[in-house]
Formats: sequence, structure tokens, C-alpha cells
Amino acid sequence: MQVLQILKSKGDDGVVTVVPGTSVAEVARVLSARRIGALIVSTDGKHVDGIVSERDVVRELGRRGPAALSLMVEEVMTRNAVGCTRSDTTEEVMEQMSAGGFRHMPVIEAGEMVGLISIRDVIAARLGELHLEKEALTGMIMGN
Repeated sequence: MQVLQILKSKGDDGVVTVVPGTSVAEVARVLSARRIGALIVSTDGKHVDGIVSERDVVRELGRRGPAALSLMVEEVMTRNAVGCTRSDTTEEVMEQMSAGGFRHMPVIEAGEMVGLISIRDVIAARLGELHLEKEALTGMIMGN
């Protein structure tokens, strides 16, 4: 399965972004309100300047205590977010996420962000693939 199919199955809610200069407190509020694990940091909503995750927020809270909430997102974000394309496969994306130790990946086409996928999206897609493969093999064995 390709990333394109994952994006189609998610629908088009758009990617939630914040601009550099957003406080960590606001990041935490948006993550909580939207029930999501990461936000793309972007000055224009099209290009990825970085990514900030709930892990980034918690890490800074652990280091600095409540003062971390007044930091700006560019102080805690990952600057060089690893992206993928719509034509990448679930296996490729899963390998990149596992090797890099991250759970969210922007989908980039022609230099612009077209979506965001999470490890949850990739695992669900992969489980769907494995289910179909199992059904096909069972059908072949049973002579169906």
C-alpha cells in the first residue's frame, strides 16, 4: 500500500500547523484540543519548517519545569523533519519511522506539504494489507 491510500482513508482534514513564535503552552493546548500527537511548524502552511510533538513538550517540561511553557516552538521543535511522498509504501515509511525513532511524517510533493501521517496510520494500513493477504492465501488453500 502507498501513502496516497493512507491519506485517502484519513479524509481531508488538512494538516494542523503552527507558526514559529507560537508558545509551547499554545502547542500543548492545540495538541490536547485536537487529540493529536504532533504539529507541523510552518510559516506559510505549505512548507515544513519543523515538527513539534507531545514528546518534545514533555521533554522540555522535564528539563525546565513550568518555564518550558513560555518557550517558543522553534526552541523545542525538530528542524529537519523527515518526510515521505505519496508514492512511498507502508513498508518504506515504517522502516524510516522505526530507524529515526519518530511517529509522525509529513507527506511532501514538489516541495510542498500535502499531508501528515502517523505510525498509527501506517500500522492500520499494514494490518489491513496483511488481513487481505491472509484471506487470499486462505482462499487459495481452500480452493476458493
